Amino acid sequence: MTRTYAAYAHPLWRRLLLSREAAVVALVIAVSMWAYGNVPYFGEQLTLTYLLLDVTPILLIALPMTLVIVTGEIDLSVASVVGLSSVLVGVLHEGGFGIPAAAAIAVVVGALCGALNGYLVAHVGLPSLAVTIGTLALYRGLAVGILGTKAVTDFPADWTQRASETVGDTGIPTVMLLFLALALGFALLLHFSAFGRGVYDIGLGSEAALFTGVKVQRTKFILFVLTGAVSALAGIFYTLRFGSARGDNAAGLELQVIAAVLLGGVSIFGGRGKLIGVIAGVLLIGVISSALRLQGITVNVINIIIGLLLVVSVVSTPVLAWVSDVAARRNRGTRPTKTPAGVGTP
Repeated sequence: MTRTYAAYAHPLWRRLLLSREAAVVALVIAVSMWAYGNVPYFGEQLTLTYLLLDVTPILLIALPMTLVIVTGEIDLSVASVVGLSSVLVGVLHEGGFGIPAAAAIAVVVGALCGALNGYLVAHVGLPSLAVTIGTLALYRGLAVGILGTKAVTDFPADWTQRASETVGDTGIPTVMLLFLALALGFALLLHFSAFGRGVYDIGLGSEAALFTGVKVQRTKFILFVLTGAVSALAGIFYTLRFGSARGDNAAGLELQVIAAVLLGGVSIFGGRGKLIGVIAGVLLIGVISSALRLQGITVNVINIIIGLLLVVSVVSTPVLAWVSDVAARRNRGTRPTKTPAGVGTP
């Protein structure tokens, strides 16, 4: 089958090195090297451990969120699912369940939360933004309603220690092994399977994808279920790491996830993005946040910087597309038909 995408007109080295994903990876390396040489304690092993522990929930949720956004949809309820799963683990543990059993139930409930989102978006046809804003409030309300204002903190010490332990003397948390396994699975699903090609086709145009044989409704439904299940998994880690189950755990985490996904090169309009760029986007946010905290910068200022990066990443996609169009047309000796005023349209 002949590949017809315009990007394949360029050599492989150019597609790999002159890409947005490569730019994000280079930026992570550059910022890390700067922080290593200029920020006190940044180069210590303990800093690496806490940096990776901090970004682990974002890394986990960003994997399925990438596929959701590539289809042109979005899920804002992920942080509420984290909170709900945290509460379920705490309540079930208080009720006599072991941690493995409580965690399994929480993951099932998370998948059901994703299934509700997927049904309303894929089968009913409601906008994902509106649906997940509603379920964001619903799931958070359930979490707070079940546990109230109290917190469950009497978790077994071996489980809380296991959530933060490292691989030997490397300083790398063992939970990163779970992330690597999931990242490999999602990479194979998105980049090396017919299902993944369907995900990109949906993002480029749902109707066209439907006519080419892609099961659009089923694909979207599966992606929302995966997002709910992985969010619940992140909630279990979140609970055990901090040793506390609360209804407001991970509040606002969805904004960091979406920021990382968009920073990593995924188009908010769908149809474009790679997991390697998303992982680099998460690490970029983690490195910046860690370096600024070590320099005494407040959380509010850090959030402002991350917000500005998010705005830049969203605006840069149409701007770069317009610049590329102008350059291509000039090379062909024709005048561009678009103007900067059209920048921002999908």
